[in-house]
Amino acid sequence: MAMQAHIERPTYKREKPAPETRPLLERLHWVHVILLSTTPLLALYGALTTAVQTKTMVLMVVVYLISGLGITAGYHRLWAHTSYSARYPLQLALAIAGSAAVQGSIFWWSRDHRVHHRYTDTTQDPYNALEGFWHSHLGWMLVKKDRRRLGYADTSDLKTNPLVRWQHKYYPILVLTFGVLIPTSIAGVFWNDWRGGFFYATVLRMVLLHHATFCINSLAHTIGAATYDDIQTARDSWFTAFVTMGEGYHNFHHQFPNDYRNAIRFYQYDPTKWFIRTMAMFGLAYDLKTFPANEIEKGFITMRMKELKQREMRLDFGSPVDKLPVYTEQEFLDQVKVYNKQWMVIEGYIYDVKSFMNDHPGGKALLKGGVGKDMTEAFNGGVYSHHNAARNLMNTTLRIGRLQPTF
Repeated sequence: MAMQAHIERPTYKREKPAPETRPLLERLHWVHVILLSTTPLLALYGALTTAVQTKTMVLMVVVYLISGLGITAGYHRLWAHTSYSARYPLQLALAIAGSAAVQGSIFWWSRDHRVHHRYTDTTQDPYNALEGFWHSHLGWMLVKKDRRRLGYADTSDLKTNPLVRWQHKYYPILVLTFGVLIPTSIAGVFWNDWRGGFFYATVLRMVLLHHATFCINSLAHTIGAATYDDIQTARDSWFTAFVTMGEGYHNFHHQFPNDYRNAIRFYQYDPTKWFIRTMAMFGLAYDLKTFPANEIEKGFITMRMKELKQREMRLDFGSPVDKLPVYTEQEFLDQVKVYNKQWMVIEGYIYDVKSFMNDHPGGKALLKGGVGKDMTEAFNGGVYSHHNAARNLMNTTLRIGRLQPTF
């Protein structure tokens, strides 16, 4: 099959955003500043003053996983990317679980995420990784965004979705109910651990989940491999996948964003994918979208070829063929007979074997016997069929010229 011709990627000129003129104090998003600064302090205070109970720790983990899936399987893969469809009961459960994560409404979260994908690594990206780890992890949320400075993404489907509209309207109540009151009350009512329910199952769980999710914007654009493309900062990392409930194969995700999977290999960690698959088995999820395997493999192979090419460029292959001096047959023989050069010819190239006499695996006699001769037939099987290693070594260290062909 013929290789496809390389096509240069077009570059698009994007409109430069309006310069930021607002003073910093006016730009600060005080709700976010207070929430994201006080909750870690509350969690630390609680950890230092509240005894740990096993039941409460189990509750914290369970609520963490449920609310985490509300973000990864709900906000991210269902609503931001519509990578699968869900029956209403699952949609409702994910909307409530996402509210308990306290990361904004479905509409707010998905809108910014779509903008991020459309304008990745540009000034129009709300959490542009090129502005630094701190900015993409947390800093971008501490200021009010000037929508004129950000890119645009279509959210008409979200604006007309009754459930998304309902969750957006009642988001504060849903947060208070499912993110605070219910986890605290479960621990308080069933085993009388009100403080643990609040500080561990609610506040600490919220803080840990916040920063796990924030790692998708920061860590997933910092560490790992460019498995399918290296144009953007998104990277694949098992460590990030572990931290983010499977969202760490981010290079794959940015290349194939409407695929319901983040990890496609059997050994890669993606509990969100497993959850969606399980919901599909029960009929609660359907139309699970996957990108064509042929195209995924093309991206993978293209990057491996690029990496091999970069490694190849660091190697010494000897003098380029077109830079080698050309000798006539008589000039070649004169160098051997008159000047005692230990030269031989193989496949039209001249090799000076003097430095290799004592190292030749077949012995010095065979090599001496070939001086001044065309040893192509012997080299290619007449005496011994030499391997690539021998050819590479000769071309790098012994090849000194070309023999002018005779017609």
